Amino acid sequence: MKALADAVIKGDQNTAADITKAALSEGIAAKSILDDGLIAGMDVVGVRFKKNEIYIPEVLIAARAMKKAMEILEPELAKAGVEPLAKVLIGTVQGDLHDIGKNLVTMMLKGAGFDVIDLGVDISPEKFVEQAKATSPDLIGMSALLTTTMPIMEKNIQMLRDAGVSAKIMLGGAPLSQGYADKWGADGYAPDAASATDVAKTLVPKQAKCTQ
Repeated sequence: MKALADAVIKGDQNTAADITKAALSEGIAAKSILDDGLIAGMDVVGVRFKKNEIYIPEVLIAARAMKKAMEILEPELAKAGVEPLAKVLIGTVQGDLHDIGKNLVTMMLKGAGFDVIDLGVDISPEKFVEQAKATSPDLIGMSALLTTTMPIMEKNIQMLRDAGVSAKIMLGGAPLSQGYADKWGADGYAPDAASATDVAKTLVPKQAKCTQ
């Protein structure tokens, strides 16, 4: 499992896939491969990213390696009945087409064991409500990079609550702050992609405990 974690950290897709196949053929439990290999590797990537020891390209490469291994592992996890940490619905708000930050958060969350549904960019309040009702997420993440699109987050939150959506709501993006998140009634705020996973885990503690 250390070799698998190392392959993820280095972003070596082929090695990550080969080790995953070998581990399964040797009878190692799918959940152990996920927790002790893939997630362990992405945890290191997240810590290094926070410390500015690596940057966005390295994180993306590591995430791709994990994705390659997960394509092999997911059917076995399903057979074993392994549940994700929690389900997250994420999107960039209406009028905003920026997605690098959102994509990075999506990859970091997936790397931590979350089931992530990425709605994409320019997502209207109505679309957030519609998809929240359709997918029943535990957590909803909203991103904005423009000061002009940022205020619609308040409307999104109000519409979700009026619609009876009980999911926790996390906000992120360059112009945002904890103050805005508190003022608008969000449950959490992530100042950067590296912090988003930690915040998400605090917002869904019941699900997080299941994997410990």
